Amino acid sequence: MSDLPKRVKIREVGPREGFQFEKGAITLEAKISLVDALSATGVTTIEFTSFVSPKWVPQMADAEAMVAGIRRVPGVAYEAIWLNVAGIERAAQHRDRLALRPTFSVAATDTFMRKNTNRSVDERLEEMPSWAERYQALGMDWLDVGVMAAFGCNYEGDVEPRAVVGVLEKVERKALACGSRLGGIGLADTMGWANPLQIKRLVGAVRERWPSAPIKLHLHDTRALAIANVVAALEMGIEYFDSAVAGMGGCPFAAHKGAAGNVTTEDLVFLCQELGIETGVDLDAMIAAGQLAERVVGHELPGKLKSGGNLARYRARAKAATTAAV
Repeated sequence: MSDLPKRVKIREVGPREGFQFEKGAITLEAKISLVDALSATGVTTIEFTSFVSPKWVPQMADAEAMVAGIRRVPGVAYEAIWLNVAGIERAAQHRDRLALRPTFSVAATDTFMRKNTNRSVDERLEEMPSWAERYQALGMDWLDVGVMAAFGCNYEGDVEPRAVVGVLEKVERKALACGSRLGGIGLADTMGWANPLQIKRLVGAVRERWPSAPIKLHLHDTRALAIANVVAALEMGIEYFDSAVAGMGGCPFAAHKGAAGNVTTEDLVFLCQELGIETGVDLDAMIAAGQLAERVVGHELPGKLKSGGNLARYRARAKAATTAAV
């Protein structure tokens, strides 16, 4: 337990993943209300929209309106995602309001890569120079690389750590060849295959190969092991996690109707609170945001704390009652 970090950084991805995953229509005002509520929780990064084709993802057709409509809070980085250079160009038009990161994502398996982008892994890598060139023009000479399906794939089965390292080595070679470098590394359990032992094996393999690269985990809760996987990652000293308020979202390309969203933000904050790890997040405010998220989407969401409540409040109530009795 001595390896537990003193503080972790949480990137809230619920709005982007949730709004994109929901089948029913959600008004612009409702979307903005959730982002604004999250801005008041103490979370320092919120990924809230996507610059993608509205033809393929109609839920994200209001990306520019979202950027213009949210109430920005000092100290909060507001992020978006994109799937091609055209998306980067759209996002760059809002650089005064968005925190741009030079991201590049690739899957660990060809089948999922094709399902997600209609390209193989190698075809995806062939696109990298154009991404790197645009990022360099924006003053960023590195790539924060995310590997999807890094622990397992519903189409191809288990993914070995050496396969993920191999994909990252291809990315690094390609990045260096076009004048960029490897920055942070994101490992995504996109379809919920990971268990705590796998977390430690893959994190260990990546850390051994790139000891100075920050590692971030993006853990979906498809099979209810996400919070256990967080514990394993914390024991490895991981300090960066994606999470989704109330457990919003999921992966639409996972070949599984129950493809759950990321580990729930309020549940993650509660875990850290119980372990004495700082997050900077007001748990009660995040619970309230989770309850708002349910009202926004119009159905129950899987997070536990929005129903179970903050244990610190129960402790304080019990202590007060005990003191009064004495």
